[in-house]
Amino acid sequence: MRKILLIRLSSIGDIVLTSPVVRCIKKQLPDAELHFLVKKQFVPVVEANPHIDKIHIVDTENIKKTLTEMQTENFDFIVDLHKNFRSIYLTRKLKLPHATFNKLNIKKWMLVNLKIDLMPEIHIVDRYFEAVKELGIKNDGKGLDYFIPEKDRVNPSTLPDDFRQGYAGFVIGAKHVTKALPEEEVVFVINKIKKPVVLLGGPEDREKGERILAECKTTVYNACGKYNINASASLVEQADVIITNDTGLMHIAAAFKKEVISVWGNTVTQFGMYPYLPEWKKDKSHIFEVQGLNCRPCSKLGYKKCPRGHFKCMRKIDLSGIADVVNGITKHG
Repeated sequence: MRKILLIRLSSIGDIVLTSPVVRCIKKQLPDAELHFLVKKQFVPVVEANPHIDKIHIVDTENIKKTLTEMQTENFDFIVDLHKNFRSIYLTRKLKLPHATFNKLNIKKWMLVNLKIDLMPEIHIVDRYFEAVKELGIKNDGKGLDYFIPEKDRVNPSTLPDDFRQGYAGFVIGAKHVTKALPEEEVVFVINKIKKPVVLLGGPEDREKGERILAECKTTVYNACGKYNINASASLVEQADVIITNDTGLMHIAAAFKKEVISVWGNTVTQFGMYPYLPEWKKDKSHIFEVQGLNCRPCSKLGYKKCPRGHFKCMRKIDLSGIADVVNGITKHG
């Protein structure tokens, strides 16, 4: 039996974006045993994936310990979908056949720093598939997967009464401030939505959610910090539509083939990490961004505040347009 190790250590969205590769390996090489190496805090993202035979946790404090563990597994092939110093170290030390993908860092640097766009029009998922070409694996075109453990599924009956007949999910958080729609803009959109709204985010977004809740004139439930990642994914799955910043729950929404309204600040879709949907579902992705700003993108990741102080990439977003899309979906969807 062939034994394959797939490495993607973090983060939520990036791990979800590996799911088509995971599925295709298992479906197209049914006799192979597929292992997944990930950081401990992200195990819940893959724990229920039926296409993964065994999950390994990387020891970030002692990478040599992880190397020893990997050596005992006697893998036949390594698929490195992280390509950072830890994954490269492990791959080299294991001295096994392996493959990875092109991160396009030089082209990203040119786009961020020189505003020269040489990025290919290809999603990162399709670049991930470059790493499994020599295994004979092809993209089946079915999009992303996300699997929720039964213990984490949210029963609609546990939500407040107003939310049991449907709602819009609004992901208010982001890893970096410059990737998140400002609070007052979130409030503006919510007050124009003709649908109950569930605020989604982690414990770090709880207070922000309370401030937004206090300013809204419509029916809003602050779920930030009340649910773990899989339970939050369950709320995403049950939503009629998801409004989201460029963050992990955006990709989870895409995995459930939801109507996804993604809002883009300092990052751009040219980086290849926009919602990844099958061809027949592409019309479910609605991208809102400010075109033509000479300062955008200012980073491939993000900052704690706008480097120029004006934050036009978010301040000039078509907020009424977002609400119109949501109301159109809830009316006709």
